[in-house]
Amino acid sequence: MSGGSGPRRVVVLRHGETTHNAAGIWQGQLDSPLSALGERQAAAAGPAVAALGPVRVVTSDLQRARRTGEAVASAAGVPLVEDARLREIHAGGWQGLTNDEVLAGWPEERAAVLRGEDVPRGGDGETMADVVARVAEAVAEHLEDLGAGECLVLSTHGAAGRAAVGWLLGLDQPTAWRVLGALGNCCWGELVEGREGWRLRTWNTSAGLTAPDPTMPP
Repeated sequence: MSGGSGPRRVVVLRHGETTHNAAGIWQGQLDSPLSALGERQAAAAGPAVAALGPVRVVTSDLQRARRTGEAVASAAGVPLVEDARLREIHAGGWQGLTNDEVLAGWPEERAAVLRGEDVPRGGDGETMADVVARVAEAVAEHLEDLGAGECLVLSTHGAAGRAAVGWLLGLDQPTAWRVLGALGNCCWGELVEGREGWRLRTWNTSAGLTAPDPTMPP
């Protein structure tokens, strides 16, 4: 529902737990499904996020984000729009591997990522700069249609969600990585637009079925 006046808001929602999340596997842009817990998380988050009054939900086309976004759109009675630019970071050769396998095969690259350095994931994957560029393009376009007092939900992924929030707040990615940290499965952050730009109102809010896990690969 549109408020017609007041500040615009953006809610950045990470998908529910997937089968790969549960197994500690790097999924990146692999299209892994929600786990049974993830389905329950999405079902609980749907009405909780719908209560924030979104006018539409824009989702990554990967099924884990789409299923989570569908729960919100259905509860709110608003349109669901797919945008592949909201996909998770492409993790290159790390996709489909466990964290231990990544550490064994790419110890220096994995250590660099943990330090917040922006190196290509898995040798031939994306950098966070790549993710910021495509996510920012998508968010900017969708904001063009967002009126005063309206709320937009972005159903996306961990790294992509942090990229969107960091861009809206005007943070460089090393700062966003250090200050924001991980966004838990089916957790969300709400941003409000002010005179001087966007500010973060909440971060890692959930419907009670999840907790942030900063060690979990994307």
